[in-house]
Amino acid sequence: MNWVKRFGIVMLFLPIALIVVWVLYEVFGMCINHITTKKQTNTLRMNLESEISDIEIISVYSETGNISGTGNHVECLSSIIFSTEMQETEIKNCMSEYYVFDEWSCYVNKTDDGYYKIYVNTSAPFADNIEGH
Repeated sequence: MNWVKRFGIVMLFLPIALIVVWVLYEVFGMCINHITTKKQTNTLRMNLESEISDIEIISVYSETGNISGTGNHVECLSSIIFSTEMQETEIKNCMSEYYVFDEWSCYVNKTDDGYYKIYVNTSAPFADNIEGH
């Protein structure tokens, strides 16, 4: 009779344990996605500063989540606004060793203020995380 009682207790706590494991997995995925976005933004900044000698960083922006709004997935967005004497084609040429410019997930354009904005949007490591829903 003792084993029946133990089996009953295990069956009662099993759903709770599974929910706790699932929540911890989702929180872990969120942390990894945010760390990846921060690393991507820092790498983008480092690449810009190493390739463009007269660069002046105006602003740095990053975001983790469902950026495009086209489905349930998580993306890592990095965007930097900067000034330089280089032209847009020159910037693309020197940054093309690091990035593929496709005008959707990675591009450089000139803002209305005369600055340049580089935009990089990649899929997150835990793309199906709750954060993208």
